Amino acid sequence: MTEATPDILTEGARDSLLKRGLKARYAREGRFKLYGLLAIAVAMSFLLLLLGRIIEQGHTAFYANQITVPVYMDPARIDRAYPQGTNFQQMVAQQSLARMGVTDDERGTKTTAYRALLSSELKFRAAAMIRENPALIGQTVTVTAPVSDEADLYYKGEVTRETPADQRKVSDQQMAWLDGLKRDGAVSTTFNTLLFTNGNSTEPELAGVLGAVVGSALMLLVTAALAIPLGVGAAVYLEEFSKKGRITDLIEVNINNLAAVPSIVYGLLGVALFINWAHLPRSSPLVGGLVLALMALPTIIIATRSALKAVPPSIREAALAMGASRTQTVFHHVLPLAMPGVLTGTIISMAHALGETAPLLLIGMVSFVPGIPHSVTAPTGALPSLVYIWENASERAFHERTAAAILVLLAFMIVMNAAAILLRRRFERRW
Repeated sequence: MTEATPDILTEGARDSLLKRGLKARYAREGRFKLYGLLAIAVAMSFLLLLLGRIIEQGHTAFYANQITVPVYMDPARIDRAYPQGTNFQQMVAQQSLARMGVTDDERGTKTTAYRALLSSELKFRAAAMIRENPALIGQTVTVTAPVSDEADLYYKGEVTRETPADQRKVSDQQMAWLDGLKRDGAVSTTFNTLLFTNGNSTEPELAGVLGAVVGSALMLLVTAALAIPLGVGAAVYLEEFSKKGRITDLIEVNINNLAAVPSIVYGLLGVALFINWAHLPRSSPLVGGLVLALMALPTIIIATRSALKAVPPSIREAALAMGASRTQTVFHHVLPLAMPGVLTGTIISMAHALGETAPLLLIGMVSFVPGIPHSVTAPTGALPSLVYIWENASERAFHERTAAAILVLLAFMIVMNAAAILLRRRFERRW
């Protein structure tokens, strides 16, 4: 029998083989890094595209055009006791046409067309001037007010003469009047303060986001006041105090399942539980906060338990060895060290709650609410539902305000997250 001769690599061949293997591993690592950079680049590209499109559509809502016109306060048409009942728009339209030498027909067609270029805000501002100084009746005063939504779109270039007649509400005659006002210096462009000081309105040029911002803030306060203590408390008990068994395993499984339940299910639960059974006021920040608190609870519990698990067991053992009780160990040592992770989970859950729309629509926050809420039980809207309402409005001017409301929502979220991140860093430096 002949013995098999083993293949023995020479030292040079072995070095060459090792170098090829290292080169292949380095090449794979380089490709993996390249894939990661490409993934980040693609994600950033989509994000920039999204933000760019929103800014492109919504930046025009942050400025508005207003008209300054002389108005003769006709004593025969103004009621001193109730000046807001006067049709100042009709009065301004008739006087403006008379100054231009335009003769209207018996039906007042041209007066109606000119009046459509004026916002109803003109009536309120003129009436306010009369209430403050009744001596203005019988005099000619200048009144400044926004133009109507369609006139504003024309000045912004959203509507032009090239736009088909069936796709615009501004006629060629109205465009000629608007051009004349611009030439005469009666029209000025200013920052749209009404967008931030008004509530919702059926007239786009007067619609604002203040009511929705206040409603979202009140709703999140209710959500945070309920979800954070309950979520952190439940997580601390389950992780640090409860005995492991079938009941706790069942609870953990249900919590994980609740985190994946669609948000519209929570909306249905809110309608059945808080509105139909508890008879809480519909479309109020209280009900919205309760619904969002239920939705945020699983996320806070899961994140808090993960943060508690990340604390080294030696911390617990050292505290117990020094004579601390179980409660002292958890609340004086473990929970403070886990607080940055707890705050991270809280930030995620609150940001998620702020952007939710489906449950808010079911509890009535899709309704038109023009005022500013002053309590958690007052009817109000929220920024996500306001975006939904404006996007589905028939007036074209609401579409630019939809993008502007999205920008306000993003700014609201950034400010809220920045505050939470600063708080988290404070805990990190402290402990």
